Amino acid sequence: MRFADIIGNTEVARMLASMADSGRVAHAMLMYENEGCGALALALAYVQYLNCAAPRDGDSCGECPSCRQMAKLIHPDVHFVFPVNKGPKSSDDKPTSESYIRYWRELAIANPYFVEADLQKAIGIESKNGLIAVAEARSVITRLSLTAVADGYKAVIFYLPEKMNQETANRLLKMVEEPPEKTIFLFITHAPEKVLQTIFSRCQSIRVMPLTREEAARVREMNPFDDREDYNSFMELFADLMNAVVSRNLMAALECGDMIAALDSREKQKAFCIFASECIRKIFLVQQKLPQIAYVSEEDKEFYDTMADRCGKGFCMKTITNIEKVVAMIDRNVNSKILFCDLVNRMFISV
Repeated sequence: MRFADIIGNTEVARMLASMADSGRVAHAMLMYENEGCGALALALAYVQYLNCAAPRDGDSCGECPSCRQMAKLIHPDVHFVFPVNKGPKSSDDKPTSESYIRYWRELAIANPYFVEADLQKAIGIESKNGLIAVAEARSVITRLSLTAVADGYKAVIFYLPEKMNQETANRLLKMVEEPPEKTIFLFITHAPEKVLQTIFSRCQSIRVMPLTREEAARVREMNPFDDREDYNSFMELFADLMNAVVSRNLMAALECGDMIAALDSREKQKAFCIFASECIRKIFLVQQKLPQIAYVSEEDKEFYDTMADRCGKGFCMKTITNIEKVVAMIDRNVNSKILFCDLVNRMFISV
């Protein structure tokens, strides 16, 4: 992955290249993004640039042995950590990222803008919560204790460090704080507030900006995992829920809550929550007379205009907060029917 291949965030890419050129390479960096906005692509391009044998014009050459290895995600000094769990694609009793590295590579090469649900699907754990457990910390420490194969930087790219438990963080803390020479940690998070403070405080933070409507469209075009059918079904379910809420039809709203709880995996329930939060954000922006940054399609304009008119001023902020709580509770395996019944009730009261 070269900086030239990245969609959007040109300023972040330029800053990363400048850091590398000046030798100001942070040993630990936290890149936080809205899901699917390109933090992984930036991290891959940054590591490739750091290890390129012949960088030019602020970018890696794409042709040297190191760049070719990075293009296939098989560079021996670059390691990947991501949330895993037991599943049919691994026979390991205590799986780590290495147990699923083949599927990670296939996914990240095909589309470095993938979202968490894509990862869960790729490694076959759609019905489970992914975790970064203590076995992962032992694996990372072992790999980093070995001598570098090439004469460059060793790197560990952590995808979703918020999935790391306290014991794992404690095991990694000294390594993150005082890594071996020419070793860097890159953490990619969608929820910086959930990253353990012991890790967060030792990182240089970089905000990866949301994509514009045009950039997001380009990402969707290159995404083989994009499912328009899911979008349509989510939009229909969200519209039914909102219409029931603003019409004060509690029974219809509760039926929608039951339908959300019946989605076939917890990851799909979380995906709907993320989708609903984005829709609520659009309603809020239309209420604030800012449709130009809401990025509402022409076909959905009437729906969002109607919802903006019929929802109270405090509805959007309260609902987004409540949805975030539901996502947190899903991760804790709280009963889905209870969660979504409560969410619907709160929406009904606050509309």
